[in-house]
Parts: sequence; C-alpha cells; structure tokens
Amino acid sequence: MTEPPAPIRSALYVPGDQPGKLAKAPDRGADALIVDLEDAVPPQAKDRAREQVAAWLAGLAAAGGPPQIWVRVNPGLRGLADARAVALPAVTGLCVAKAETPEDLAALDEALGEAPWIALSPILESAAAVLAAPALARCRRVVRLQLGEADLRADLGVEPGPDERELLWARSQVVLASAAAGIGPPLGPVSTDFRDTAALRRSTEALRRLGFYGRACVHPAQLPVVHEVFTPSERELARARDLVERFEKADSGVVLDERGQMVDEAVIRQARRLLATPGTTPGGRPPGG
Repeated sequence: MTEPPAPIRSALYVPGDQPGKLAKAPDRGADALIVDLEDAVPPQAKDRAREQVAAWLAGLAAAGGPPQIWVRVNPGLRGLADARAVALPAVTGLCVAKAETPEDLAALDEALGEAPWIALSPILESAAAVLAAPALARCRRVVRLQLGEADLRADLGVEPGPDERELLWARSQVVLASAAAGIGPPLGPVSTDFRDTAALRRSTEALRRLGFYGRACVHPAQLPVVHEVFTPSERELARARDLVERFEKADSGVVLDERGQMVDEAVIRQARRLLATPGTTPGGRPPGG
C-alpha cells in the first residue's frame, strides 16, 4: 500500500515545457508542485516536455519535500509513457488527467510496478468521473481526488454564478467519496483569475467549509491567500491539541471534550489532520507560536 503523503494547503501548477519556470518553482513557497505534461503543453511539444521534466526530476533529491513534486500525466497510452519516464525518486505522485474508470488507474498502477512510493491523484473532469468517484477513490495508490472544473463545467453545460452553487453537488460528492474510502481530503480546483484575490478568498473559504483542505493554484500570487485560508488559527490548533491529549490520556476509551461532550475517533482523526497542516510546527503551532 502506498504511504499517504503529508497534507498540503497548496499545489502550484508549473508548465512542463518551460525549463525557466521549472527551475524557479521549488522556491515559490507552495506546499506542492504539479508539473504539467497535459493541458499546459501543446501537442507537438509533449514528447520533448516529457524528456525535459524527466531530466529536471533526476537532478532533485528524493521525495519528502517540501515542496512535494507531483506530475500531471496525459490520459491514455501517452500517460503510461509519461508515468514510466517520470517514475523517479523525487516524485511524490502522479495527477491523472481525465481519469474516469478504475481500469484507467489499474493500467498506471501496473506501469509503476517498480516505483511503489508513487501515489496517484485522479483528476475528475467529467460527469462520468464524478459519478465514479467512490470507485476511483478506492483504487490502489490513490491518496487524494481532485476536480477539474473547467472541463466539468463544459461537460455539464454549467455556468457558475458568483457563489458557484451550481458546482456544490459535484464538490460535495468528491468530499464524500474521499471520506468513505479513507483517503485524504480532495484538493480544491484552480481559479484561473489570479488577479481577483477577493473572489479567490471567498471561494477558497467556501471550499474549506465543504471539507477541502487545500487548493490547486495557477499562479504564485494565489499562494498567500490559499495558505491563509487553509492554515488553522491558534484557537483551532489549541482545541485540536487538547482533544488529542485527552484521547491519549483516556483509560476507558471514552473521551470528553472541554465542554464535557463525548468525542469519537473520527473527531480525533480530524484533530490530528489539523495538527499536521503545513505552516505549523510539529507541535501544531503557527510559526513563531
């Protein structure tokens, strides 16, 4: 079984065919990078981009980060070739574009047979993919789901309004499927308008309320807002620390919170997840706290 990677608040997309951006990407401050071999690369440049990315990855230290290094691979046979080329020690996992069936992921799992450390994160970009989310979430190597909402909107014929309520069901379905499968919370979709930070904040706060714990970004300017929203407050961390301490000290298996209410193991898991958020110290405190 693939070891789940550490939680991330942000994942910054980087075009795989632009060596200059690749060289600077690790210093941008993202918790993870998604090196893109799919939509960001023109069809005629994909083979060359794969070679460039593989050479860049070969020069990096083994996975462990930060930042984590993920690679978005193409669908189909080209994606299998991508996977074999980038299955290197520096890579945490593959983001699987346009994944729709467990068979898509089983083929990648087989192609990665000699790289057991590499995780998979399917990107759900169609109605069929969202409806298959429970099955995709339970596939081997899968540690996190993502939504690709640009393609999903086109497939559904949806035009979201300012509050994006038209996408609420799809987003909640992915959160539900992830929790049911026992994998990490899904990564929130990108916002292509990197200049409107107020709108980014509103939509990111909505994603957090829905159960997302991080978000993909298309520009470094989005990182500060995304990090601020997904970094727990000192009050949240203090409560999480208190819950974990009460759980570890409990002799009877019954845990009461500070208000005397019973707390089950799922709440403790959520508290531990909060304390593991990047941007806090190992003790679950913001830097300098």
